[in-house]
Amino acid sequence: MSRLLVLLDDRGEKHAVAVDEPMARVPDLGTFESAKLLASIGRRIRVGDRSFIVLRPSAMDLRETMERGPQTLTSKDLAVILFGADVVAGTRVLEAGSGSGGLTVALARAVGPSGRVISYDVRPESLRVARKNVERAGVESIVEFRTADVRQGVSDRDLDAVVLDIEDPWSAVGPAWDSLRPCGTLASFSPNMEQVKETVATIRARPFVLVRTIEVIEREMEVREVGVRPSFAALGHTGYLTFARKVLDTF
Repeated sequence: MSRLLVLLDDRGEKHAVAVDEPMARVPDLGTFESAKLLASIGRRIRVGDRSFIVLRPSAMDLRETMERGPQTLTSKDLAVILFGADVVAGTRVLEAGSGSGGLTVALARAVGPSGRVISYDVRPESLRVARKNVERAGVESIVEFRTADVRQGVSDRDLDAVVLDIEDPWSAVGPAWDSLRPCGTLASFSPNMEQVKETVATIRARPFVLVRTIEVIEREMEVREVGVRPSFAALGHTGYLTFARKVLDTF
């Protein structure tokens, strides 16, 4: 399990630093004494003519500083997936499409040490990056990676949630239904409406209820003494999120 801290500079940029060894090396910044960093959490340190605040990494810090392979989901989509799929402490979740591990880490932190995340991907490179980021976040004991195609079936049963981030999620709806417990949640992320249309049609052909598709829009505000205004254009379309609950009977 890696111990990680984040150095925040005065421009808002974050620099992750592993403090497992006595001396910690940060690219482009230099070498730090790990003990000094650990003793300075929440405080300002100086490195030459630069200042940094030492932070314990939050979920957002981990996502923003992780190694990137395939595109990871944005923070706004991650938050809605956790709530919409009812991912809480102790739940068992299957993720199809490990990607860079951004969703994997978020799921693992949500289910906690008593839960379980099973992450499928068919691409060895994606699994390598995701596994590295999971270990970096210190949640590797909660996650099981599988080099497998979820569309070919899932052996697990009575899962609390299944989250699909693959190009053809409709192909995995059947295996997802089979693996979910009654009232468990299926969540799917798709970039375009044609994917959503086919996925929802497949979901509606099975015993699911409360089928819902949303798009999350985020707009940050700049708050100053002279007034409040949007700091930039809204972070609009990244993808569509579809949720559904498995049941055994329908109306």
